[in-house]
Amino acid sequence: SAVSPEFGVLLVGRIIQAIGTGMLLPLVMNVIMTIYPPEKRGGAMGMLGLVVMFAPAIGPTISGLIVDGLSWRWLFYLVIPFALLSIIIGAAVLKNVSEVTKPRVDLLSIVLSTIGFGGIVYGFSSAGEHGWSEPEVIWTIAAGGVSLLLFVWRQLLLKQPVMDLRAFRYPTFALVAVLMFVLMMTFFSSAIMLPIFMQGVLMVTAFKSGLILLPGGIVNGFMAPVSGKLFDKFGPRVLVIPGLAIAVISLWQFTRFDEATSTGFLVAVHIALMIGIALVMMPAQTAGLNQLPSHLHPHGTAILNTLQQVSGAIGTALYISIMSGGQKQYLSGASDPQAPAEIVKGLAAGINNAFWFGVIIALVVLVLGLFLRKGKSPEHEQAAG
Repeated sequence: SAVSPEFGVLLVGRIIQAIGTGMLLPLVMNVIMTIYPPEKRGGAMGMLGLVVMFAPAIGPTISGLIVDGLSWRWLFYLVIPFALLSIIIGAAVLKNVSEVTKPRVDLLSIVLSTIGFGGIVYGFSSAGEHGWSEPEVIWTIAAGGVSLLLFVWRQLLLKQPVMDLRAFRYPTFALVAVLMFVLMMTFFSSAIMLPIFMQGVLMVTAFKSGLILLPGGIVNGFMAPVSGKLFDKFGPRVLVIPGLAIAVISLWQFTRFDEATSTGFLVAVHIALMIGIALVMMPAQTAGLNQLPSHLHPHGTAILNTLQQVSGAIGTALYISIMSGGQKQYLSGASDPQAPAEIVKGLAAGINNAFWFGVIIALVVLVLGLFLRKGKSPEHEQAAG
């Protein structure tokens, strides 16, 4: 990626990076589920949350500094030493902690899942940019949907499925999957919408936008291990329900943003949203995975990570579409639609509409969160009995 002479080469490099990340994140979660007993998994997952959430928090700010002072290629050059160090440490320290079974990989399932998830992510991403009526959007989403249905059907037929969807038979895990899907829609969408608001309405620079969002990301990262420890002590409901309530209130505050909004108020509301997400994210995932029997832990972690990536694309497309529609509606009633002041007000109105959509779906998730229980796997229940 660092030495790519054109966009195509850069894209290939990014795809290879995505493949590595796609293997690493579920693997780390599965290792935690394997080596920690259920009563200590919350704290361990919280530490993972610190790493997973802290990195995206400081990333935009650091990358802004790098791009302003150096070439964009240094975004990749500077990562190489850390990647090499990780490989060396991993080769020296890591050991297998689970039984190696060497299952047969079904290539047709891989193809169907790639077309399915890839088509839906690309289609929704394109819809957010070009609109829902474009043939490219309609056909890619349709192809992705059909491929996903075939993928699900094949997994239910195989004795050794690539992704065992029987995990959804466990009610706590199924509920957590829905919670995480909608929560990550909110998380990724707000990460897109807030910079648009700051740069398009408040007229701040990209670097300052990153600085404004930095406190919330840092607080979210440091809250992750705290929420994990609290999960081990009190269970998921004590954290998830207040966390979802904080997220709803924060998103409602986002609907009030306009060109007169102060950066201090924006920082405070964003911090509150990140606290709410931290109270929900790792405790909910831990509760869902705890209910699965051990042989389904790899599949459960893969399902949750896949849903998070897909939800980000879908949520961003929906938010952008609602924002564009709201802006057009405002400008259609303006006396001078081309006036810069009216364009700014229209953008603010569209963003408010998008966050009202976020409030509605967050309220739905809050209701679902009331049914969340501390899941126990069949092995754990048998041992306790």
